[in-house]
This record gives sequence, C-alpha cells and structure tokens, in this order.
Amino acid sequence: QLQACGGGLVQAGDSLRLSCAASGGALRTTTTMGWFRQAPGKEREFVAAIKAYEYYASSVKGRFTISRINAKNTVYLQMNSLKPEDTAVYYCAAGNRIILSMISDKTGYDYWGQGTLVTVSS
Repeated sequence: QLQACGGGLVQAGDSLRLSCAASGGALRTTTTMGWFRQAPGKEREFVAAIKAYEYYASSVKGRFTISRINAKNTVYLQMNSLKPEDTAVYYCAAGNRIILSMISDKTGYDYWGQGTLVTVSS
C-alpha cells in the first residue's frame, strides 16, 4: 500500500516536496517507484521514476528530483521552480516488473497511492 502526502498550494517559483510511504514490507531495490500526475481534464502522465537510476519527463527535468530511501520505505519528489502548469494531483506508483523502455507507461505499475493535490498559482 502506498500513501502520498506533501501537496499544497504554492506560488510559481516555490518548492514543494512530496513523500510516498510504502507499507506491507520493505521496498526492494528491484522495485521501480514512479510519480505520475493528472491535471483536470487530462490524462495521467509520467513525471519521474527511480530504480537503479532516475528518469524524468522532459517537462520537469532539471526542476524535479526523485529519490528513495529503501530502509524507510519512502520515495520523495522534490519539486523546485514550480510553474502553474505543474498543477495536478500527483500519484506515486510501484512496479516490480517494469522494463526500462516502459518506465513511463502507467499501465506497468501495479500499486498506486491515493494522490496528493499540488496547486501552483501564478
């Protein structure tokens, strides 16, 4: 089970850190952890993922950083220089069978958190 938190209302240019805690057992190093987001009226889209390496959507690269602490069963998403277009519900996800070429494909993730809302005002 995944529990995401850390969302809120911020202004453009601000920073925010999202956390995702996993329960039910320690995170395995082979588990891919990802962050996705869904803006109103839009499809859920890939933001970032981490396994042995980090992967980012082009829209957030250089501004967002994904990290994980397996011993704490937690994954983080540090979001800097936030823009109004980053406004969305952010979801964390986990998958145990994700291949690199499919890391941004939401259908490959087995477990999802409930989402946390990030609102960036201009």
